[in-house]
Amino acid sequence: MQFVIKRDILLKSLNYVQGVVEKKNTLPILSNVLIELKNKKLSIIATDLDIIFYDEISDVKILTEGSTTTSATILYDILRKISSNSELNFQLKTKDKLSLKSENSDFNLNCLPTDNFPTFADDFTSEEIVLNNGKFLKLLNKTKISISNDDTRHYLNGIYLHLTESNGRNFITGVATDSHRLSSSSIEVEKVIEFKSFILPRKTVFQLCSLLGENSDQLNLQLGENKVKFNIGNIKLISKVIDGKFPDYKKVVPINNKKKLVVLSQDFIKSIERVTSVSLDGKEGVKLAISKDNLQLSVNNANAGEGNEKIKAEFNSENLNISFNSKYLIDISSEVEDKNLRMYLNDSVSPVLIQDNADKNSFYVIMPMKI
Repeated sequence: MQFVIKRDILLKSLNYVQGVVEKKNTLPILSNVLIELKNKKLSIIATDLDIIFYDEISDVKILTEGSTTTSATILYDILRKISSNSELNFQLKTKDKLSLKSENSDFNLNCLPTDNFPTFADDFTSEEIVLNNGKFLKLLNKTKISISNDDTRHYLNGIYLHLTESNGRNFITGVATDSHRLSSSSIEVEKVIEFKSFILPRKTVFQLCSLLGENSDQLNLQLGENKVKFNIGNIKLISKVIDGKFPDYKKVVPINNKKKLVVLSQDFIKSIERVTSVSLDGKEGVKLAISKDNLQLSVNNANAGEGNEKIKAEFNSENLNISFNSKYLIDISSEVEDKNLRMYLNDSVSPVLIQDNADKNSFYVIMPMKI
């Protein structure tokens, strides 16, 4: 096996691989990347057994076909330190030694045989669904903030993707919740498609966000028995879906909250960030004292002191005091596209609905804190 490739082309692919391979693995082969040369193309494949990443590179000079596996982390680290646009010469010297030469550098990397690398059946027979790359990325970004980290309820450790209908229009909707907050975002789809609801795991969500953020190619989604496949140009990402039933989230979305608070999103975020400066771990609750034309924010920390600030706001009800986890408020407010943040409240203990006038297909729910 021997090939020549530009450093930047291979580095881009290996950059994605870093998000898939596990650094500490009981199976050494899973820390490796599979490099395969055939049919005038270089294939880069990595897996942690839950996610499989494939990239096909045609901008490569192949001298001899073949395949091997080597440490994904070490190869990536070497390439990062080699100057941009350098030419890389790879040659498999023996079955367990891969030579890499570039300019004045010469490396011999340890390899493991490809026989040990997991093989996967590509058994996707359902119809491919074409999605708008940018819109789907926005859906993921808006919902991923609420993904749970609680392993005891594994079915909350991802984004629930399902079909919804509103006013005769069809949508793919993503929902995530950690039971303290909930995010929902939808994108319209052309026609009703054969779409089986599934929960996309957290790690896959973040890997997909990275891929979509850097590739403007068309995005295709295909569903299998307990897997989902995303095609983006020459890249394929296949992931297992979470086995579990997502709760009926509609039950917690408030529909009768009549008290409306309107505040400038950026002023609100910056004010929270300033008053939480007295909180050493940033987990302190922020108290909101809401009145007709202003909002007072305060944080009290027994060890560091207190922070108070008043900003302009509009409120259509009697004065109300309510407290929230400051990080949750910042996460949600940062995803609101409209210059104004609209919060619909009931009392100091009931769930609060946050809506975005610039994106009517997204909303957030946040539970108050007891301080």
